[in-house]
Amino acid sequence: MEDIRALVAILAIIVGTFFSLVGVLGMVRLPDVYSRLHATGKVGIYGAVLLLVAAAVWTPLGWGRAILLMGLLMVTGPVSAHVIASAAYRIGLPMKNAIRDDLAVAHNRATSDDS
Repeated sequence: MEDIRALVAILAIIVGTFFSLVGVLGMVRLPDVYSRLHATGKVGIYGAVLLLVAAAVWTPLGWGRAILLMGLLMVTGPVSAHVIASAAYRIGLPMKNAIRDDLAVAHNRATSDDS
């Protein structure tokens, strides 16, 4: 049983570290704030959750705290990334190579209706 727990913990550490490294690589390599937030808001959170799984499997702290922390990370991570992206859009940070901007269309429609 101890060998299975160790194997699960090691596998979770390896995969969690991979996700975290991909998130850091995305933060460094991607061109604008919106793309960077996507990399850190999704991939980085999953890396942290997998590292929490490894800690919960390996240590006797229990799954209750780990599940609570995982839930909080999975809820607050994407929400905070969305709030930061919304603030960046409102202050006018440009999108690099944007194909489509639905917010600009909605904003133009809202301002033309007010006139």
